[in-house]
Amino acid sequence: MVKFGIVGFGLHAVKRMMPGFSRASNCRVTALSRRDMVKARESALQHKIPLAFDSAKALSCSPEVDAVFVTTPNSLHCEDVLAAISCGKPVLCEKPLGMNADQCRQMVEAARKAKVVFGVAHVFRFAASTARLRERVAAGEIGRPIFARSEFSFPGGPGHPRAWLYDPKMAGGGPIADVGVHCIDTLRFVLQDEVESVSARGMFDQASGGLEAAAALLLQFSRGTLGTVLVSYRAEYRSPLEFVGETGVLRADDGVNVERPIELQLRRDGKVAEIETVFNELAYARMVDAFADAVEGKSKFPAPGELGWQNQEILDAAYRSMKTGRAEEVRNISS
Repeated sequence: MVKFGIVGFGLHAVKRMMPGFSRASNCRVTALSRRDMVKARESALQHKIPLAFDSAKALSCSPEVDAVFVTTPNSLHCEDVLAAISCGKPVLCEKPLGMNADQCRQMVEAARKAKVVFGVAHVFRFAASTARLRERVAAGEIGRPIFARSEFSFPGGPGHPRAWLYDPKMAGGGPIADVGVHCIDTLRFVLQDEVESVSARGMFDQASGGLEAAAALLLQFSRGTLGTVLVSYRAEYRSPLEFVGETGVLRADDGVNVERPIELQLRRDGKVAEIETVFNELAYARMVDAFADAVEGKSKFPAPGELGWQNQEILDAAYRSMKTGRAEEVRNISS
């Protein structure tokens, strides 16, 4: 059993990670950290976690921690990841990986130098819905993909538990960085293709703290597919996925959600030709088990740090586009 320490034990850890670990077969949580030691001890007691710390460094250096999961606000990712690496610990970091591509480069290079496993928590790479869409698109069920669409909206106005989402210095961006990165990565994963350029437009309001409250992105993929990503902190919850090809359409109304059954539809000639129901409830468990397997040398982790770095290059290009008003090229980190 691989022993995980969770750095930044907040809402996400409580709502998503602990249920995921409870269903995992090859790992468990032995430590957590919060900036306030009193709150850290309270959380540890509540969730029956043996050790509590008030810093990433202290947690990462504990002999009772085999791997570190960083779930702090975006601005702390780089610092906390580097602290874990300095202790020789494998690190799984929440998305977006950093505040900018240069931070991502620093983390990837540090992990390479230290020869530790480094991954990014793109959980939908471990979801049944996206896996099936990837398989079916690759099998040619809709012919050549012409359009690809991913959306993610939720009401995240003032009063949202993650208050730091509205602090530019902590979040680095609005819904493009927060949930848009899930949409972008999901399209990359399903299409098995790379984004060459991006155009972005944002909507701002008085409550968004200088960050976009909603945005629309147009992605140009290398094999010609046009992708659209719509994200918002203002619209009602929705997370549809759709792939439109020359001979058919594959779609799911809630393609990137982990809370309820997902209906995948194959449509031809304007009619539903086939329905497949899948469940994403084990996505988080699969992700942490896959990372544990990589830590033990059983397999490679399917979402390495380089993946998060490439996604950050796309995010950076999107934010440049919002400023310049034109399409911006995306640097491919492998070239």
